[in-house]
Amino acid sequence: MNNGLSDPMDIGLDGPVPPLNRELEPRLKAAVDAKAKPLGALGRIEELAIHIGLAAGSLKPDTGRAAIVVFAGDHGIVEEGVTAYPSEVSAMIAQMVLGGQAGASIAARAVGADAFVIDAGLKTELAPPAGEAAGDFGNPATLQKLLVNMCMRQGTRNFLREPAMTGTKLGRTLDTGVKVAALLKKAGYGILALGEIGIGNTSAAALVAHAVTGAPLEKLVGMGAGAPPGGLEHKRDVLARAYGRAPVHGGQSALIEFGGYEMAMMAGAMRGAARLGQVILVDGFIATAAACAAVSIEPNLRDYLVFAHRSPEAGHTVLLEWLGARPLLDLGLRLGEGTGAALAIPLVRMAQEMLNTMADLPGEHPS
Repeated sequence: MNNGLSDPMDIGLDGPVPPLNRELEPRLKAAVDAKAKPLGALGRIEELAIHIGLAAGSLKPDTGRAAIVVFAGDHGIVEEGVTAYPSEVSAMIAQMVLGGQAGASIAARAVGADAFVIDAGLKTELAPPAGEAAGDFGNPATLQKLLVNMCMRQGTRNFLREPAMTGTKLGRTLDTGVKVAALLKKAGYGILALGEIGIGNTSAAALVAHAVTGAPLEKLVGMGAGAPPGGLEHKRDVLARAYGRAPVHGGQSALIEFGGYEMAMMAGAMRGAARLGQVILVDGFIATAAACAAVSIEPNLRDYLVFAHRSPEAGHTVLLEWLGARPLLDLGLRLGEGTGAALAIPLVRMAQEMLNTMADLPGEHPS
């Protein structure tokens, strides 16, 4: 497959994520304080403005376009009856996003963003949108055609029986996530709202989170997309036995043993976006579990991430607390697909515009 980028080295994203450069922080804070408003009157928007400026390395950041990036993958653990839906539903929903009919599509239209689907590892191949992918990165339709098939394998293995993926596949998947961020950056997308689709991925996320954070499994296992036929206790039993097979610790081992390709590719996209100065909006429980794994592998990544919302899915609050994160929104959302992250895009826009166009009070201000 030729996706326009053959190697992370080509875009200068090899090596670890560096610490967030905070040299501009005092000047950004002074710029925010100088605006025509009482000090602190815009609350979390002011904090977000400083974050955006630091990520971009600018007092006048230009984030460009916003993308809702939905990574889709299937999970072998579905064979064990841990969810009410069959794996085929993953591709059905992903195809609906491509057709503009899914929750991610509605959210994209509502916030003025473009929604993209990445087939990270679906069992069923997606039908890409019509049109030629001839390098017109500014055209969302042709860019989608490039992005739609980054597939590593047709679903993960059943992690109750064996590792979900190999270490080699994990490395390739992480690198592909970096390339996704780079393609989007090249097309002018400076805001990435990251989400997922994948029947069975709350099970994968719970085990990845358990292996990374050490939080009790019973606090991390919830209903997901629907109660499995055997009930929640059956799901918890399967996951406890799976962890007994491979009682690992740390993000890399957790993704190999229990993760999904969509989670791993998202973790790679976080890394790439951090290096490229994009604003990274993290969605709900599964995306946050992927973030935990990514931060475990590269601790400096934590300071680049913005956590968009708090999901009622079991364990999400536990993970947010482990990360020391305060989400921007709390709307009871648990759909996935990046919908919660998408709804934070207008907050990013307001924070940017406050820095760039809001009037200053008279006096001396940073330039």
